[in-house]
Amino acid sequence: MSETPRDHILRLRAEIQRYEELYRKKHAPEISDFEFDKLVDKLADLEREFPMFAGPDLGIGDDKAEGFQQRDHKSPMLSLDNTYDEADFMAFGERLAKAVGASALQFVVEPKIDGVAVSLTYENGKFVRAVTRGNGTRGDDVTHNVALIKSIPRKLADAPDLLEVRGEIYMELEEFQRLNREREAEGEALYANPRNLAAGTVKLLDAAVAQSRNLSIVCYGLGACEPAMFAKLSDFKQRLKDWGFPIRDDIGLQQGIKAAWAAIQQLDQIRRNLPFPTDGAVVKLNSLAEQQKAGTTSKFPHWAVAFKFPPDQAETILRAISMQVGRTGAITPVAELDPVLLAGSTVARATLHNADEIARKDIREGDTVLIQKAGEIIPQVLGVVHAKRPADSKPFNFEARLKELGLDATRDGEEAAYKLRVPSREMKIRRLIHFACKQCLDIDGLGVAVAEQLIDLELVDAPVQTLSITAEQWRMLDGFKDKSVDNMLSGVAQAKQRELWRAIHALGIPNVGMQTAKDLARHFKSMNALESAKLGDLLISKVGKKGHETYTSVISGVGIEVSESVLSFFSDPHHREWVQAMRNAGLNLIEVASATTVEGVAGKTFVLTGTLPTLGRDEARDLIEKAGGKVSGSVSKNTHYVVAGEEAGSKLTKAQELGVTILDEAGLRKLLGT
Repeated sequence: MSETPRDHILRLRAEIQRYEELYRKKHAPEISDFEFDKLVDKLADLEREFPMFAGPDLGIGDDKAEGFQQRDHKSPMLSLDNTYDEADFMAFGERLAKAVGASALQFVVEPKIDGVAVSLTYENGKFVRAVTRGNGTRGDDVTHNVALIKSIPRKLADAPDLLEVRGEIYMELEEFQRLNREREAEGEALYANPRNLAAGTVKLLDAAVAQSRNLSIVCYGLGACEPAMFAKLSDFKQRLKDWGFPIRDDIGLQQGIKAAWAAIQQLDQIRRNLPFPTDGAVVKLNSLAEQQKAGTTSKFPHWAVAFKFPPDQAETILRAISMQVGRTGAITPVAELDPVLLAGSTVARATLHNADEIARKDIREGDTVLIQKAGEIIPQVLGVVHAKRPADSKPFNFEARLKELGLDATRDGEEAAYKLRVPSREMKIRRLIHFACKQCLDIDGLGVAVAEQLIDLELVDAPVQTLSITAEQWRMLDGFKDKSVDNMLSGVAQAKQRELWRAIHALGIPNVGMQTAKDLARHFKSMNALESAKLGDLLISKVGKKGHETYTSVISGVGIEVSESVLSFFSDPHHREWVQAMRNAGLNLIEVASATTVEGVAGKTFVLTGTLPTLGRDEARDLIEKAGGKVSGSVSKNTHYVVAGEEAGSKLTKAQELGVTILDEAGLRKLLGT
């Protein structure tokens, strides 16, 4: 039977509510913004045609979450209506001209940053709070996390008594890639896109984890202003710039709707070179008086619109579904694709996330699939082109494939991912590669090929056993003669003398990356102290007035999640055996104070960007840290030096804008005295 209008509306409302929950609250969208907007438009059309079946407002865009104090916006924080084609955009211009009663309208055109909308409140020039958009009138107070963004001014000179500055919090693409590299090294599933990660970070109750991720902000809008001080949006943006707020002025003011359309096309050409994810352009009337005359609905202003660029998509054939085993044993299904050009790069593989995602989308081997890049970075399979499905196609059986591959895996409780019951060959190899990599013990020559042989010959089961392999055992490997054996023994001997943080990182403690390992080593001074740590050594608990227990980090960057991982790891007898094996092998497990602190470097913050002539990124980081400096992932007013090599990107541009001292490799070496 065909679906009735009432049933169609009810089904659409349920679908939209589900997708909105995944996007706003769980930060795990299953469809693109474009697809979601089409569903919302379809529902609106149906409810206009059949008003007797229309339901209450769905609250789309409301980002309020449990665990946060809520605050009212002094001036409503409206969202923007979207348009996807030129005709609709021109119609917006015509409606606006009629409403305002003037044809010579001036527009501000800005990139639409794919992030989290926030309102910053200043009272008598002092920053007092940050609140998310929420439902437009009331949002979540996220001051504790937003205050970590160093580019937000704390005090404003010659400011009004009350000022609400509207902006978008986002994560730079380089920072997103850095965090995903850490996730990959830890054997964890990759974050889907920068927008979701930024939204999740803003709403983290664990401030220490939030502090380990670098967020940025662009400010662009005016909320309440008492007393009124501005006549034009461009005047307000200039004042924001004078106060030190980050703004975007990639495109100048535009005279008339046709010029604004041309500016949108210009922005479409430059957007992939911007340091943040952008999915469109925002066009706003410049005159605040004309904005007031144009008016608003309960949701959208009539004087602004968001033009959304269509997502880059491509069709290709999914030849096979392979299983990628992470270092922690988590299994991620991967689509092996016929290579296809998408958003400037060739895509041959895409994550399928988990078994539930494959079943929900009914993805099968041999299907023609539609793919796009989430946040223009991570390839994802949107769905199947059913019209092109082969006649002999069969549903994909996830558990049967695991059995076929000899992977003994299960799911724990509500976890989406399957995990191995016991370590597989691939898992052991990944653990060993991590143990020996440059960010851990840095055992020269122990790469993938050597790791595979060590596991296959059963010379190594746990990575720490590598430290005790004899010369005769090394000779069992293909191609290992006297020189190769001597080199490997020398590499292992050098690894035993490395810094404590490298040994901590090499253990592979979940959620403990390189920087956290350094923080733990600096605080505990020895593996003995870390292994014996109790909850109170990591977190200080406090019961609030309402009886809620809160935790304060003892170590900056080590919050609840990391603390639980550390305590859980060392409570496992097998892991304690690994640490004892490290001791028996003579590995350095004590923090040794650096005697090479260099004046002019100690206490200074450096940012590395681009490719240096002779120094690798990790080597440069080590030299700076041994001299007493700190290496950060993003440029801010607190950055002292940016070390730039070839193909330096947005970090160099930002450093130039902020007047940060820029060094090449020779300048760095001179500063270090090397």
